[in-house]
Amino acid sequence: MNNYLIPANTKRGNLVLGIFKPFDLILLATGVLLSLVLLMVLPMNDTIQVVIAVIPGLTCAFLVIPIPNYHNIRTVIIECYTFFTTRHKFIWKGWCVKDVKEIKQSK
Repeated sequence: MNNYLIPANTKRGNLVLGIFKPFDLILLATGVLLSLVLLMVLPMNDTIQVVIAVIPGLTCAFLVIPIPNYHNIRTVIIECYTFFTTRHKFIWKGWCVKDVKEIKQSK
């Protein structure tokens, strides 16, 4: 009666706080620190200057937001880029692979 219990997410133990990879935290910290430096350096006279100063932190925070079925937004972007830039060649190895060879040879 060998019943095995498999954890739902076994990779979660490798993540920091169960959510972030170390690179994600470095990316987020870099974006937030850059935003803080820009907030201190730039004069905050206009709204556009505040927006420019906050953009790096918001962008990095957006990239590390966790989403279901993927790790985060950055992972989705990488997967989409890989899918659209690599060549796809699917080799048929189904149950009728011999029939396909016979059809190709008869043409």
